[in-house]
Amino acid sequence: MLDGRSVLILEDEPVIGFALEDMVETMGGRVCGTAFRVAEALDLLDRHACEAAILDVNIAGERSYSVADALAARGIPFIFATGYGDSEHPPRFAKSPTVTKPYGLDDIRQALEDAIGQASAE
Repeated sequence: MLDGRSVLILEDEPVIGFALEDMVETMGGRVCGTAFRVAEALDLLDRHACEAAILDVNIAGERSYSVADALAARGIPFIFATGYGDSEHPPRFAKSPTVTKPYGLDDIRQALEDAIGQASAE
């Protein structure tokens, strides 16, 4: 499904981050980097050609919306994977695909397909 796309992962829980890495590889993608802090994710975006992203919203008390803004500015599709649902997103991210923890491979796959489809249509 990912057809070799490189995916950035931003998740502050290492066990969940590693599980997302496995999911990306299972879907035929590769991980361009796994960040555990917002600043680390922004640095990875500057250093690597990422083609999609999975973002936890709450990263050690900091929201990941600055990373989402950077991705949107570059036209890179992304999804939110969060324990909070999508009701708290700022209006600019109201249409961003969101999966709520606990989620599985099928949830991540569908959300990424939706995000990639949205980006292709724009």
